[in-house]
Amino acid sequence: MTQKTSVPKTLILGCTKLASLSVTVAMALGLLFCIPKQVGGQAQPTPSAQQSAELEEAERLNQQVVQLYKEGKYTQAIPLAERALAIREKVLSKEHPDTATSLNNLALLYEKMGSHDKAEPLFKRALAISEKVLGSQHPGTATSLNNLAGLYEKMGSYDKAEPLYKRALTILEKVLGSQHPLTASSLNNLAGLYEKMESYGKAESLYQRALAIFEKVLGKEHPDTATSLNNLAVLYLYMESYDKAEPLLKRSLAIFEKVLGKEHPLTASSLNSLAGLYQNIGSYGKAEPLYQRALTILEKVLGSQHPHTVASLNSLAGLYEKMGSYDKAEPLYQRALAIREKVLGKEHPDTATSFNNLAGLYLYMGSYDKAEPLYQRALVIREKVLGKEHPDTASSLNNLAGLYEKMGSYDKAEPLYQQALAIREKVLGKEHPSTASSLNGLAVVYNKMGSYEKAEALHKRALAIREKVLGSQHIDTAPSLNNLALLYRDMGSYHKAEPLLKRALVINEKILGSQHIDTATSLNSLAGLYMYMGSYDKAEPLYKRSLAIMEKVLGKEHRYTANSLNDLALLYQNMRSYDKAEPLYKRALAILEKVLGPQHPDTAISLNNLAELYRNMESYDKAEPLLKRSLAIKEKLLTPQHPSTVTSFNNLSALYQAKGDITRATDFLSRGLEIQEQNLKLIFSGISEQRKQDFIRTFAGTTNGIVSLSLNEARNNPKAAQLALTTVLRRKGRVLDAVTDSTQILRSQLKNNPQAKQLFDEWLDVQQQLSALVYKELGNQTPEQYKARYEKLEARREELEAAISAKSAEFRTEIEPVELAAVQAKIPEDAALVEIVQYRPYNAKADNTGKPRYAAAILRNQGQPKWVDLGEAATINQSVSELRRALSSPPSDPNRGIDVEPADGKSVKELARKLDEQVMKPVRSHLGNARHLLLSPDGQLTLIPFEALRDDKGKYLVENYAFSYLTSGRDLLRFDATANNNSAPVVFADIDYDEQLSTVAASTRGSENRRSTDLANITFTPLNATLEEAQKIKSIFSNTKVISKKQATETALKQLQSPSILHLATHGFFLPDPEVDLLTPDVGLITNKIGKPRQRMQLENPLLRSGLALAGFNNRNKSTNNNDGVLTALEVAGLDLKGTQLVVLSACETGLGDVKVGSGLYGLRRALVMAGSQSQVLSLWLVSDDGTKDLMVKYYQGLKAGKGRHQALRDAQLEFLSTPGYEHPYFWAAFVPSGNWARL
Repeated sequence: MTQKTSVPKTLILGCTKLASLSVTVAMALGLLFCIPKQVGGQAQPTPSAQQSAELEEAERLNQQVVQLYKEGKYTQAIPLAERALAIREKVLSKEHPDTATSLNNLALLYEKMGSHDKAEPLFKRALAISEKVLGSQHPGTATSLNNLAGLYEKMGSYDKAEPLYKRALTILEKVLGSQHPLTASSLNNLAGLYEKMESYGKAESLYQRALAIFEKVLGKEHPDTATSLNNLAVLYLYMESYDKAEPLLKRSLAIFEKVLGKEHPLTASSLNSLAGLYQNIGSYGKAEPLYQRALTILEKVLGSQHPHTVASLNSLAGLYEKMGSYDKAEPLYQRALAIREKVLGKEHPDTATSFNNLAGLYLYMGSYDKAEPLYQRALVIREKVLGKEHPDTASSLNNLAGLYEKMGSYDKAEPLYQQALAIREKVLGKEHPSTASSLNGLAVVYNKMGSYEKAEALHKRALAIREKVLGSQHIDTAPSLNNLALLYRDMGSYHKAEPLLKRALVINEKILGSQHIDTATSLNSLAGLYMYMGSYDKAEPLYKRSLAIMEKVLGKEHRYTANSLNDLALLYQNMRSYDKAEPLYKRALAILEKVLGPQHPDTAISLNNLAELYRNMESYDKAEPLLKRSLAIKEKLLTPQHPSTVTSFNNLSALYQAKGDITRATDFLSRGLEIQEQNLKLIFSGISEQRKQDFIRTFAGTTNGIVSLSLNEARNNPKAAQLALTTVLRRKGRVLDAVTDSTQILRSQLKNNPQAKQLFDEWLDVQQQLSALVYKELGNQTPEQYKARYEKLEARREELEAAISAKSAEFRTEIEPVELAAVQAKIPEDAALVEIVQYRPYNAKADNTGKPRYAAAILRNQGQPKWVDLGEAATINQSVSELRRALSSPPSDPNRGIDVEPADGKSVKELARKLDEQVMKPVRSHLGNARHLLLSPDGQLTLIPFEALRDDKGKYLVENYAFSYLTSGRDLLRFDATANNNSAPVVFADIDYDEQLSTVAASTRGSENRRSTDLANITFTPLNATLEEAQKIKSIFSNTKVISKKQATETALKQLQSPSILHLATHGFFLPDPEVDLLTPDVGLITNKIGKPRQRMQLENPLLRSGLALAGFNNRNKSTNNNDGVLTALEVAGLDLKGTQLVVLSACETGLGDVKVGSGLYGLRRALVMAGSQSQVLSLWLVSDDGTKDLMVKYYQGLKAGKGRHQALRDAQLEFLSTPGYEHPYFWAAFVPSGNWARL
């Protein structure tokens, strides 16, 4: 990491001068503190001869200290300063002005050595003496204030430094006047602090005032005027106002050369500053000789070991790093590090900076193994010396996080970025540009992990900070625009990305010019977007212009030039202009091999790109060795789990697929899948559910790849079939498993672990607050306040989920990856696992993916899995939609039963037969004698009961098969893991919703009104049949506890601890995809008002959109606490149901939820699994109150008779099917069993 070099800012260190009346600390050359011997007009007592000798010794020691300070030999100076202090304390007393001088000198040395904890009490003692002896308004006191403020500034305690600098300035303005040079120096000090705080507007006005004073009082050619010019110019460098900075720097340099000479240290410092300007604007040819000249001066005048010589070495090394001359940069950085370790010590902050600089170089060079320990050492030093909340410590955390992000270790990068962000928000403020940098780094990690929503929010916040603090046209605003645009590109939101990239380009062209490398980068980004959009005619000229700039500014053999060549080649590859792409790829590869070496990650990428071109050209013999070389580099340099390594495995697999070598294709794909499995384990251990969902979604490509391979090129290959099913079993429903495990593991620790209990209780409380919030009126809150509270609670819920995941990992035993054999061993002999998956077919030869399709894997307890393709998802989904409408439409006359036809003219029979033909007929040929189907549907197929499909013989499938629904076949491994709870069953029924209010609900259990998104205005009537339902269940299971009327509250349910059976006979609701109307004053978040609101917000959490009504539901808006009678699925997830063998929700649509491909339904069933229940029975549509009661009674009679949990339901359904008037599946197919099917 390079550092801008400038003349050190002024510090008022007292009245001792070296050679002139200069008030600046010229290169910190020993301008140490002194206080006049005469104080208050009274002469000091005459010392004895012995005391005089001792004081002369102290003065001699002090002169030696000053000389060693000049030479940067701080370690040698400290013991001398300590001796001088001891003499003066002994002879003159601990409160004498000369004692204060010695205190100050020693403190300055400790400060230089980075021993801030030792310097602070010394500076404070010196200040106390000044205030007591000289008075609070004396210039000497101002000096002490400035010194202490300077220390706090270095410590990053800007809030402590600012008032001290201000107080010092006030004293000097009052005592010496507003036009005195010392006042100007004090202005410089305060300005320097504001510069560090990036409050550039405040800094600029103070620097300008100081300059005006120096010019007026000392003249336009005084060294202090030159220093002031330099200070203001360096500020303009930070502000990227290069046109303002350059003339000031040139003028400053001219003064130093004329007045002090061409070989003075201040002249060298001025040369460094001007070189820094040229480096920033990309004029490396101008910068290099200036840096070299400055270094030569400092080596000659101060010596090769002086701290300022080392700083100059770092500056030149930083330039070479920018130029890509890593062979020149490395020895300079190494030399600087060696000197600092020797002169300043191995734990000095400047030594940490050298570790950091060298690590940054190795990062660019791709030597991650060398960079990591250096970044770690820098962090350790800064945490120890500067403290864990210092801005430089935050920078070290940020740097190390950036390295891990490059290495693909996102699980390591994320917490470091978060830690750095927390420090910067606390110390620098939430709207500081450095805070924006941390936000940006964290956003990049989230982007790579697939958490686009989180990344977007952070990028937007970073951009808003930079626009507000720096300005919409600031050069640092451009990268934020670029980053947000690239995220939108990855999300496919091209219309959002384009204007942002155009804005960034305009800023770079305006401030840096049309020939700057940052302008070239902007052109490249915009061109890349157009390539993604297929607008090749727009992309090509931009790529060419970018390449031309890189070649002109950096040369034809720079790594960035190679990157531009690669990008242009990729465009031609996409355009199928292979003859244009090939020479560009080759040239890029040659550059990278020469500049970075044959073992650099960028070289590996270049090899990969050329190989992929050859694969597209079907030149497989050329592609293969390049892909293998690329893979070898990645395996050597990157972490084992790096996504780029997975890309290489996938590309090699695709190559072998295209060549027809299925064995090797399967092998390489298997290796990539194994790495992704390891990444899932690493990442899942400390992130929220939504983040887990985002991350696993990034693996969709390889899931598509292996399923496609097993269905097409490798359809007769057992290994491919096994690998495909293993992959699906490991990924499908994986998030639910992970969240359930975390919740249950932490719950098991609540009695013995106070931290776990506190975390868990807060999670439950936040979920309860969220649920109450979205179903209540706005009340006295404004829509903006309402939205802010919702977003704050939702964010906190995610934080707590992540914390629960991380905390539970402390108690979790190592979980081995799911193996096919383990699942197969759990399948009964009479059963078959039918694992349905939605996928996008991948064609290796054409290198593209097709439209989504469904496929099914069938696995018996013996033999190989069989894969069948079921057809396009869109066609099947249409059939699902049609059948659902028909099934959920009650016959107008029950006596007509099955003959009732829906409005579209197709009967249930026809629609059920059609879907069976599409989905189950291809499966049946592989079922053999299996009659128990362990069915794991996917996508829209989760919304229909397969029992209601009709086979080609006119039979409902329920007549020939028993169905048990699973999230995935992996569920089979969970069934034996939880011990049964044999406590008494609990039934909630005949609930009092508050029938005194006006009602809109009818006598059926759930109507269209009851499931409306306009839940805010709905009240529920009692379900009269549920009382009889509860009594019948109690008559069957005599120990059943019935909770009813006003006792059937949320609190009563939440206080239950794992009943053996939980039966909830109440109204249920599912709200599909509502929007939140924040401008309706009389309702909560769940509403669907007519008209177009001006402000709407999507309610993202699907578990807030389904739930159950309990006592007090109709009075929820009057509730003074969070127990409002609305039990959302989010709250259900927090129930204690571990060991509960069965949960029955005899309510309408409790089996519905948001469909998420590969993850199942997000609704009540998911919540019940998370709560720990073993099996569930829920409904897919609205059923009559009496019909439900009768079905439930028969179901419980079957359970009591010892039937399995699913078999008992099937028998009840078959009995309904054979009952005249109830043949229609509307009556018997609504309830579906999921989870463990064994008997109670």
